[in-house]
Amino acid sequence: MACGLKVAFVGAGYMAEEHMRAFASLPDVIIVGVYSRTRERAEKLAAVHGTKVYESVSDLYSKTQADLVVVTVIELSMAEVAAACFEHPWTVLLEKPAGYDLADATRIRDAADRNGRRAFVAFNRRAYSSTRQALELLKGSSSERFIKVIDQQDQQSAILVNKQPELVARNYMFANSIHLIDYFRVLGRGEVASVEPIVPWKPERPGLVLAKINFSSGDVGLYEGIWDGPGPWIVTVNTPEQRIELRPVERVSVQLRGTRAVTAPDIDADDTAYKPGLRYQAVQAIAATRGEPANLATIGDSWHSMKLVADIFGLT
Repeated sequence: MACGLKVAFVGAGYMAEEHMRAFASLPDVIIVGVYSRTRERAEKLAAVHGTKVYESVSDLYSKTQADLVVVTVIELSMAEVAAACFEHPWTVLLEKPAGYDLADATRIRDAADRNGRRAFVAFNRRAYSSTRQALELLKGSSSERFIKVIDQQDQQSAILVNKQPELVARNYMFANSIHLIDYFRVLGRGEVASVEPIVPWKPERPGLVLAKINFSSGDVGLYEGIWDGPGPWIVTVNTPEQRIELRPVERVSVQLRGTRAVTAPDIDADDTAYKPGLRYQAVQAIAATRGEPANLATIGDSWHSMKLVADIFGLT
């Protein structure tokens, strides 16, 4: 039997709680400690899982010798905290986004590379059962795919309702649209060959943003962003054989050619018992830490999705 794998946490907010609950449910996993700049929150979280609070990232590593650290700090702190984590030889799982803009994402990626660290990013929508079901439906088909992503963002709401810092809200395409734009790289095959703006981003007057994404495989993507207006998040994939829709993105439905009937596979039980995607993602993170094959986004994968965001919005 494999030895218990030791998992530590940096950050003690809502996402830390959700990740910790998912990891704690896995066999052969030991939650060994938590560090947060907000000591009171760290103590509350540690009490729930019967673990200890540490004084710094270095203290957390030196006293626990954790195999894996899960980092769930705010966007503006991620580069600094990630750099501190990369000083130690544990596997690192960063909550997304790994950077508040492309330059910040580049700093984080380069710091991981300089230290030779194995770093991953928690794109939990990749781990949704709906996303995995969509990929299974597409398996074996060589037909070209048309992928459409409909995004909706509201910068004013980000500041007033979600209490985001102005810098994060100004870069909300990286902080929040990344969740949807990453689907292009999940569902599209080959490399992104080019991005063609159709209706460009106007930072002084946010509204409609349209861009075409061309893949080296021949797959085509269309990004439709509705800024400062109402709208749902939707992802669709069309091939000559079928139409797949994620709406909401936690659920997949499929319509086959020659019929108007739409079928919807059941959501995985883990996506109802835990925050969607987190338990499957935790399983993958444990596998990656053990050096086993894992379905998990690397820091390089994350950077390429951030680069795609920048290309769509003309921010490179």
